Amino acid sequence: MAVEDSNNNGEVPTVLVRGSNGSALLCFLEQLIPIDNCEYALLTPVDTPVSLFRLAEEGDPELIETISSSEPILAVADVVLQEHDLTLVRSAVTLTVTGELDEPDPEELEEEDVEDDSETYELLVSFRAEEEEYGLYIPLDPFFVVGKLKDGQATLVEGEEFDKIQPLIESELEDRELTD
Repeated sequence: MAVEDSNNNGEVPTVLVRGSNGSALLCFLEQLIPIDNCEYALLTPVDTPVSLFRLAEEGDPELIETISSSEPILAVADVVLQEHDLTLVRSAVTLTVTGELDEPDPEELEEEDVEDDSETYELLVSFRAEEEEYGLYIPLDPFFVVGKLKDGQATLVEGEEFDKIQPLIESELEDRELTD
């Protein structure tokens, strides 16, 4: 079963959500949202999500939106992260990192911020691969995933279905905030 209820000991339940390509991501279940006779889940990854950027000597870092899980750059990132006792996980939706991460120092954040589409990131590691400089950054804004629950299984909501359901989920969450 994909949904594990851990409420008996005060823990947040976890959900294993699968993407259309078969990859999976273990997430905390934040909210259940019923819409049009379907149950959707607002989820956050259990492991720390990271984003890959290409770093240039001049100009802002460039977010790499899509990357194959077999990309050679990620093999280099694996090695660099292992030096810090961290592991790169190629999961559904995003790359994640497992291991003990240091809490960010608020004074250092101002120096290392990368702004892209109003999101803020903290540099985790930088490395060279294929004669270019790259960085793995941790998004400082919450990273949410939407899953569709059916028969105890969770599937990732992506593409057109996500575009259709996102405003309905946002509206439902706003309504819940107003009634709290």
